[in-house]
Amino acid sequence: MSEYEGRSFFKDAAYNIKRTMELDPAAHSKWEVFWLYPHIKAIGLHRIARWLWDHHRTFLARFVSNVARKWTGIEIHPGATIGRGLIIDHGMGVVIGETAIVGNDCHLYHGVTLGGTGKQHKKRHPTLKDGVYVGSGAKCLGNIVLGNHCKIGANAVVLIDVPDGCTAVGMPARIIERKQK
Repeated sequence: MSEYEGRSFFKDAAYNIKRTMELDPAAHSKWEVFWLYPHIKAIGLHRIARWLWDHHRTFLARFVSNVARKWTGIEIHPGATIGRGLIIDHGMGVVIGETAIVGNDCHLYHGVTLGGTGKQHKKRHPTLKDGVYVGSGAKCLGNIVLGNHCKIGANAVVLIDVPDGCTAVGMPARIIERKQK
């Protein structure tokens, strides 16, 4: 069974649009977000591609994914798991790999890669828990976990797990701050 079974495509899209309106001061209307924000199209097409992927229509799934990439500049593999409320701000050059898992209410900026290292088989891409923020140009590589409400600095290269509420920066990334409870 798909992890999307029982979820509404339209409710997810409405939630993404609402969240974009709340967080982006440049967003003036829901129609503007729907028609002109690339991440809305990329995520909507990903939901279709993922359904096809889960129903063993891999060629069609990859085709839809390819159309989304060409149309938006955002590449999301049809096998990736994407939660509700993902915002991909200025999305050009974002890559989300096949076994990546992105939790709810995450925020990615342009040039982010959630990729593999080429060393693992099976689960080889990052898992982002809920509320993760990843700055522009950051590369999160391998089967790592970015905990709830983590922040990853721009251009960081993350190769290690980052605990809940922490901030990681640098190449390779190091943890510099832990959110106080």
